[in-house]
Amino acid sequence: MEVTAISRRTMLGAAASLAVPAAAGARRIRPSDRVNIAVIGGGGMGASNMSKLTGQNIVAVADVDFDHVAKSLVDAKGATRPEMAPLRAAYDRATRYADYRRMLDKQRDIDAVLIATPDQHHAVAAKMAMERGLHVYVQKPLTYTVREGRVLNALAAARPKLVTQMGNQGHSGDDGRRVVELIRGGVIGRVSEVHAWTNRPVWPQGIARPAPIPTPPSLDWDLWLGPATVGWGYHPDYAHFNWRGWVPFGVGALGDMGAHLLDFPLWALSLGLPTAVESRHSMWGGDDNLWDDKPPAEIGSYPLAGTTFFDFGNAPGGTIRLTWYDGGLMPPTPAGLPAGVVMNPGGGVLYVGDKGMLMHETYGEKPVLIGEGTAARAAAIPPSLSRIAGGRDGHELNWIAAIRGEAKASSPFADAVTLNETMLLGMVAMRAGQAIRYDGNAGRITNIADANQYLDRHYREGWTL
Repeated sequence: MEVTAISRRTMLGAAASLAVPAAAGARRIRPSDRVNIAVIGGGGMGASNMSKLTGQNIVAVADVDFDHVAKSLVDAKGATRPEMAPLRAAYDRATRYADYRRMLDKQRDIDAVLIATPDQHHAVAAKMAMERGLHVYVQKPLTYTVREGRVLNALAAARPKLVTQMGNQGHSGDDGRRVVELIRGGVIGRVSEVHAWTNRPVWPQGIARPAPIPTPPSLDWDLWLGPATVGWGYHPDYAHFNWRGWVPFGVGALGDMGAHLLDFPLWALSLGLPTAVESRHSMWGGDDNLWDDKPPAEIGSYPLAGTTFFDFGNAPGGTIRLTWYDGGLMPPTPAGLPAGVVMNPGGGVLYVGDKGMLMHETYGEKPVLIGEGTAARAAAIPPSLSRIAGGRDGHELNWIAAIRGEAKASSPFADAVTLNETMLLGMVAMRAGQAIRYDGNAGRITNIADANQYLDRHYREGWTL
């Protein structure tokens, strides 16, 4: 189905899907209970997440390549890393599945699901789990498309007892929460512009699609493709880490690190959704697009580097422009930067106010104040946000505590969807090839009708949202 906007009909259809009966119900979990967790995507980042949750019951693992899962637990010599030993034992006890759809339909003892797959699977897996009454933790970006985020948000609102969490762990960090307090407290006055940068991509990008090679025996490539409609053969430039740079599978550097770097400006300044977005970038990866701003006809990899300009026209106090830089691009060094302080090329955020500036690194860490009087004003601003037990490293256990009724989720879908949608609108503007104007209430692009197609996507049969 060709979708031209996130229309009222689309949202009514999403609401109707909420009526799907749960195949398994979320049991009442007390503070003394251990939560029964399944993981979809048990290697890589999934292993990192799950290593924090070995105090719970890990009852099932769904993955398309268990050799890759095993490699995620060992060192260069093949020995189990000490910090992964408990997870390896838990995985050995858990029931294994290649297809998470089968796991969610068959296994009845699951309370909660952690999803750490490539981006094209996130929404499909999360929706299936939530329809079955299961709590969900979804790695960032929450979804591959804008519509998917709105569908999950509607589902979460319809089932308020389900605990949801996006995996932007910096949201739980102490430094980032202090940044929000300082900006809201007026430490640098009225903020007029924000700059955010990252060294990503650190994977192949801006290149033509490689020729396929034989699939490793341990990998189910058809299941790895999942909802993606492309018939691409296997290549290590896609799996298991490099998929972020390829249009059918990931949402590039902005989708990867925007969840960490754009989080704090949107939160601190209550920016809401952008009203205009424009992207300027290097060439798309492909053979037929040497001078074209749009993706090649044979869609391939995202551009290697670029800048994206977000205008937030509904921000309190007037429009604020946020500029995003990736591929190693950065804004100029701000005047007055304290001696010995450098802009971290790995990533950071700079807020420009009328009474000074504030800069921090990725995840909101190591905030630095710039300008006369800023330190004194900061000292007078009291804490106002709660702190998450364990800080950034406690993000996964915060989800568990919320399931047990002991805490509130740090980054529930109700909060995370606005951040997620903002990031994805940057990718929409990139694919549109020109500046877009966005009506967040209607969920549609108002100046380029054709660009609304990028708010949604097609799905392979058997994987429809």
